[in-house]
Amino acid sequence: MLRILFTVMSWLPLPMVHRLGDLLGYSLNLFSNDLRDVARINIQHCFPDWSPEKQQELVKHSLQESAKAALELGALWLWPIERVMPLIRQVSGEHLLKEAMARGKGVIFAAPHLGAWEIVGLYGSAHWPMTSLYRPPRQASMQGIMCKGRERAGATLVPTDGRGVRALYKALSRGELIGILPDQDPGRNAGVFAPFFGIQANTMTLLSRLAAQSGATVLMAYAERLPNGKGYHMHIESTEPALADADAQVAASHLNQAVERCARKLPAQYQWAYKRFKARPGNERPFY
Repeated sequence: MLRILFTVMSWLPLPMVHRLGDLLGYSLNLFSNDLRDVARINIQHCFPDWSPEKQQELVKHSLQESAKAALELGALWLWPIERVMPLIRQVSGEHLLKEAMARGKGVIFAAPHLGAWEIVGLYGSAHWPMTSLYRPPRQASMQGIMCKGRERAGATLVPTDGRGVRALYKALSRGELIGILPDQDPGRNAGVFAPFFGIQANTMTLLSRLAAQSGATVLMAYAERLPNGKGYHMHIESTEPALADADAQVAASHLNQAVERCARKLPAQYQWAYKRFKARPGNERPFY
């Protein structure tokens, strides 16, 4: 079913896809559903000083942006790469990436669930050898279309297991680019709890270990979705050295701070419908 949806969306121009996303997101905000309920809980806790009206406005806009993120996959995965790349209208901070790649130690693209994160990998792999960590989709039928869509610009996808981690280390040792989603729950035994918007969140330690052991530069990377389907604005930003601190708690805290800074710049385009705080420390009551 999803394959059919993405195929149909790929037939449409991007402005129309984004208008449909606005409509779908608006509809999701009209009734109780898991996406709206999770987004509302996250936003209420992450922006406690906001008025209820302002919080609700962000819930609505975030659902619209999440719907755009889903529907635009038809274009980002199925359009020829020569048609996708011109959608990147501007790249801010590209000099940071070029300078880091020139050092020969490799670069880690930390791409949060912000804006059109799918296009970040396409941009990176279209210009440099790139290896990206990914989780197989819940629907096995989506595996082929997802991998083919992400790999068609030259990226190598590796799973979240020991083999995949070794591939990331090898890519960095060759001075290449790797991509990781830094705000994905790594699982109970693969992370530490660190504050994110003032709330304890299970946070990956892999990214910081990779940076510390390889000497690679960590850069935040996200693609801002421009209004009216006009395309995307790539942002590449530097991070603090403490993100690679030997203390996992310190490193995780700085990683979350980096993600939070990005999310605060484009709050409506952050994936608030993701259960970022599902895992709780100790005997703390369920968050959702």
